[in-house]
Amino acid sequence: MTRDIALGQFVPGKGIVHRTDPRVKILLLIAYITLIFCSFNFVSLGIITAAVVTVIALSGVSFKLYFKSLKVIIFIVIITSLLNMFYGTGEPIWQLGFLKLTMSGIYRAIFVTVRIILLILISSCLTFTTSPTDLTDAIERLMSPLKVFRVKVHEIAMMMTIALRFVPTLLEETDKIMAAQKARGADMESGGLIKKVKAMTPILIPLFVSAFRRAYDLATAMECRCYKGGEGRTRMKSLHIGKTDIIGIVFSALVLTGVVLCDVFILPII
Repeated sequence: MTRDIALGQFVPGKGIVHRTDPRVKILLLIAYITLIFCSFNFVSLGIITAAVVTVIALSGVSFKLYFKSLKVIIFIVIITSLLNMFYGTGEPIWQLGFLKLTMSGIYRAIFVTVRIILLILISSCLTFTTSPTDLTDAIERLMSPLKVFRVKVHEIAMMMTIALRFVPTLLEETDKIMAAQKARGADMESGGLIKKVKAMTPILIPLFVSAFRRAYDLATAMECRCYKGGEGRTRMKSLHIGKTDIIGIVFSALVLTGVVLCDVFILPII
């Protein structure tokens, strides 16, 4: 099961999105997330959907990995959509007791579903096309103004990137522990919910022990290499804005303009 989770993975490549400056990618990610939740009719939602699909196609990463990233939240998407279906207002199409299905609820469910899917896809695109080192450097550069307030920007960026980087490692470790427990005769699939939760105890304890051991080994390795934080450190690759970044900014500006115009001149659905 955990093998199907693609969260936090980096896929090396030479595509357009890979070559884009990581600072620009982070800022554009924030912009796209804002646009996703600022689309209130089907036209604006269609524009942002087409933009996200275009970015995914230009990333050069297999669509299978993006589908894997959706598997993690498919249950949440279904439950959220069903709840929003019965949360609309207006004349009911179907009603059973306090459950009332309306066109407003159906529209709301469609928007919520598409928004969550787009959010996961565009966030996955960032991690798929940006190495942990570049991501750390970009976060540190973007947060550098906070140094005026004595915020330890480098340490915060390093912690965020290490946490993201260790997600696939811990998932792989979970897979190994589950296989080992099943080989010893552990039953993790039969029974009710409470029994399944109790069956996870032999997995969680070794997983926590392994996570703390890896954290200790990483800290020891960093100390042995005389790691002292961000002060005085140099970088092998210097970040700079290029033609690819300008094209991405212009494309995103056009998408922003289209979404804003549609929201202004077209009546909102939700």
